[in-house]
Amino acid sequence: MDKPPVAAILSDLYRPILPDLKRVEDELTRIAPKGNPLLEEIGDYLFQLGGKRIRPALLLLANRLFGRPDAEAAVFWATMIETIHTASLVHDDLVDNSNQRRGQATVHVRWGANITVLLGDFLYLQSIRLSLRTRHNALIDILADVTALMVEGELIEASWRGKPEIPEPVYWDILDKKTAALFAGACRIGAEIGGASPDQAAGIEAFGRRLGLCFQIVDDWLDYSGDAAKLGKPVLSDLKEGRFTLPLLRCFDRLDGTGKRRLLEAVDGLVSADRTSSEEAGRGILAAVRETGALEATLEEARRSAAAAGSLLESMPENEAHGALRGLIGLTINRDK
Repeated sequence: MDKPPVAAILSDLYRPILPDLKRVEDELTRIAPKGNPLLEEIGDYLFQLGGKRIRPALLLLANRLFGRPDAEAAVFWATMIETIHTASLVHDDLVDNSNQRRGQATVHVRWGANITVLLGDFLYLQSIRLSLRTRHNALIDILADVTALMVEGELIEASWRGKPEIPEPVYWDILDKKTAALFAGACRIGAEIGGASPDQAAGIEAFGRRLGLCFQIVDDWLDYSGDAAKLGKPVLSDLKEGRFTLPLLRCFDRLDGTGKRRLLEAVDGLVSADRTSSEEAGRGILAAVRETGALEATLEEARRSAAAAGSLLESMPENEAHGALRGLIGLTINRDK
């Protein structure tokens, strides 16, 4: 039996927060100040692409989990979280020279590198500027810390781009900073404005970090095992951009010297200008990660993070938001895009 579409599953999981999530969508369209035609045009293009909206949804659900939700504040901070996420995607696509995002041309392809850098900067600064107006220093600190970690993670990743000898602990550090930190921050902010105790806020923050790790590991797994039509980009896109992620790192660990040498030759061939050579190299790489068990090992790491996230939810209040958060774990580990 075919799996239900991700959008349908999300719509069901998001039912408790759909009105608030719709308000977040409306607020995102107002991030760009009126009267600036270029910002309005790019903003409309960016935000109409949509996405899973997992990060703002986590904040809204964490806000409802502990019994004293503040919908107005939650919508504002969820908008700030998604603005920062969008800024990171704009910059990441440029740094990685990615041509597609969610099946559409990336910003730098349509508007050029200079505009893209400035747009990402604008979105980061706009989120911090608007947050400062709240005078809620604890939440501003979380947002600023998360933003700094994301940029640091991108810098670490850039320094290892194209280097297959990247140590696995560095890989995990990049995942924690680039992806998991924003998941964790979204949960922490939602809990703080939803009446959580310090222990509860710390617990749901840890849940967000584990879910974020699971999300990114699955992303890295899908780069080797996914369907290009569903992903909205070709398989092995990350590898072509010089990113050596867990499937390939685990594959290298399982090969002898000759096997490693052949795999490196295939990686070099993947970026070849000759389409036939590139496709042949890609098939060889995919065969290697399957045959060495590296794909299954990667998925097992994702399952471990998912299980840890589930354990952290066990001590949380049982309500509709709790059920949705648990459902997000299942969606994250089982998604195909």
